[in-house]
Amino acid sequence: MIKEVFLTPFQKFVKIESFSGILLLLATLIALVWANSPYGDIYREIWQYDIGIVTETFEFKKPLILWINDGLMAVFFFLIGLEIKRELLIGELNSPKKIAFPLVGALGGMLVPVIFFFVLNQNPDTAKGWGIPMATDIAFSLAILNALGNRVPLSLKVFLTAFAIVDDIGAVLVIALFYSGSINMTLLVIAIVMLAVLYILSYRGVYSKFLMFFFGVVIWFLFLKSGIHPTVAGILLAFSVPIRQKIVTSTFLEQLENVYNDIKNASVLKKPILSREQIQHMDDLEDWASKFQSPLQHLEHNLHGWVAYFIIPIFALANAGVLIAGSENLELALVINIVISLVLGKGLGISLVVFLAKKIKLIEVPSDISFKHILGVSFIAGIGFTMAIFIASLAFASTPEYIDSAKIGILIGSFISAIIGYIILRSASNNAIVSEG
Repeated sequence: MIKEVFLTPFQKFVKIESFSGILLLLATLIALVWANSPYGDIYREIWQYDIGIVTETFEFKKPLILWINDGLMAVFFFLIGLEIKRELLIGELNSPKKIAFPLVGALGGMLVPVIFFFVLNQNPDTAKGWGIPMATDIAFSLAILNALGNRVPLSLKVFLTAFAIVDDIGAVLVIALFYSGSINMTLLVIAIVMLAVLYILSYRGVYSKFLMFFFGVVIWFLFLKSGIHPTVAGILLAFSVPIRQKIVTSTFLEQLENVYNDIKNASVLKKPILSREQIQHMDDLEDWASKFQSPLQHLEHNLHGWVAYFIIPIFALANAGVLIAGSENLELALVINIVISLVLGKGLGISLVVFLAKKIKLIEVPSDISFKHILGVSFIAGIGFTMAIFIASLAFASTPEYIDSAKIGILIGSFISAIIGYIILRSASNNAIVSEG
């Protein structure tokens, strides 16, 4: 029973992320075909179209692609922040024993690709792209694992999810520390004070989604203008959302019974509308339901579909359209560097570090996960699509040809990583079936 209660939400999460990975792939293919078709100019003009607010005293305009990368992606990072907070407090990262396995894997998956990048990089102008091969795209990765069905143990999917969350923490820190511009301390201090107000209210159990939305928009704008990338504001805002319910289950059930009896005894109109008493009792029901729900869990649940099925595919559609035909200005060395750093950096980095950590008994690997499983999922972690493209757009903001080169490297590296990882995991599952037979 306990196992079923725990696994069902996780399995739903895996299905959402897997379908998101399919949408991500479709959006990527559409972007690539569109950008390299006779209508490629229209593709580029759409994303560079300026949208914003212009008055006599105020002007705030940005190209559509920046509204996506700075605005919609802030919502994506907000969701990541909610997931990180939940995992740290009550999930797979809430104890040293639980966090050890994915933490070791994530460290290997972040540090080794960076080392590969610096060793292979010969151009000082492309050195700032070192953060690109660090990230893992959880949607694409889980889509690959889900395609293998029951051939892959569920504990391996749990490991990949926890690993990707630790990986996201590292990517966010890298973006905040190394890929932000010159900082306006005055605006940053104002934003931090507003965040502090939200944290204090959260600590005292006060939460309002309207206040959160208003503060969130202002803090996002202040981060944008202060020089810190506004997506970092999304992470910090998420940590101000309370996880604790206002009432426990037993209290809610008591009140639910009272409301049920009240609605049952209320007067009923002959018309197809509610009576005044019924409306009042329905308001009571909504009020008790609101108190019973965890604000963090409720927000995470509501946002997950929007992020998985809309924001991430739109991001891919806007960013994956690389002009391949006639790309004489591509930096081939950067393309090769990113491909190798993603494929070998992730594939060897994660598996070898986990193997060594297990050998010296620093971590404990679940019994149903073999080394071949770890090797396969390590290569799958080389699918760095969403976060990698995002970091590339920050690293080479002033050099479009490097951005295109980085994107091509990311696409090729992610594709190769997916193929190798899939073959290894399928082979591991076939061996398991043979040995059982």
